[in-house]
This record gives sequence, structure tokens and C-alpha cells, in this order.
Amino acid sequence: MADVAAAAGVARATVYRYFPTREALLQRLATVAVRDAGGRLAEAQLDTVRAEEGVSRAARALLEVGDYFTVLARERVRFDAEEYERSLLAPLRRLIERGQSEREFRDDVPAEWLTTALVEFVVSVVPSTPAFGRDDTVAALTTFFMDGARARIRPAAR
Repeated sequence: MADVAAAAGVARATVYRYFPTREALLQRLATVAVRDAGGRLAEAQLDTVRAEEGVSRAARALLEVGDYFTVLARERVRFDAEEYERSLLAPLRRLIERGQSEREFRDDVPAEWLTTALVEFVVSVVPSTPAFGRDDTVAALTTFFMDGARARIRPAAR
């Protein structure tokens, strides 16, 4: 709480006035992070582009709020499940399902797995070093994810 107060340029008492406990502060951070990420995903218009471009846009949107998610993951803060599903997971799952139906993504892996993998992958990259520039990070995330998620050519049945 002292670090938060110092970063905000206020006294610790001021922080405690708004957030009586560390947990209350983290819960508020979780709410802000999910709303921010959901808003950025909506702005990315994932439904209007090919699936691979959608992954790139989603990665960029999630990276923009990545520091929040890193802190929350490290502190094991629970997100409001309903808000997290509606704002974050549902648009990403729709993107993955559309990519599967258009044969851009593997269909032998559940969309839920790919959705979770994408979110967790972005979150895991945020605190890593060396840090790339934002565009290089988005490109690396997209190509790495797509290489694993891309639909496979199946051999013809004999």
C-alpha cells in the first residue's frame, strides 16, 4: 500500500480511505483490468477481420492492459467470473470458433482451450525479458500462437 501511495503521490491514509485493505485494492484493479481489456477487444472489432488478424488485434489489446493482468495473476486475484466471461473470454472464443469454422484454426482442439491458451500466453509474456517493442511482441505472439493453432492438413483417408 505504501508503494501504491508513493506512485500516486498521496499519503497512505488516502489510499486506505478508498481501499481499506490490500485485497480491496486488488479486487478494484481486477475490475478495471477486465473492463479495460473488454473495451479494447470491442474496439479491435475482432468479428470484422480474418482470424489471424483477429489474434494479432487481440494480442495487442491484451498487451495494453497486460501489466494489470500480471499483477493480478501473481497475486492470484479472482476476477468476477461473469464479467470476465462476457468482456474477455466470449469475444475471444467467438474469434477462435469462427477461425475453426473457416479452417484457419485446428478443430481437433476445443475452442475453450485455444481461448484460454491465448489469454494465458499473452499474460505470461508481459513480465518477460528481454522486452521487445510492442509491435515486435504482437508479431511474435501472433506467429507463435498461430503456428500451434493453425489448422493441420490431414492426410487423405485410405
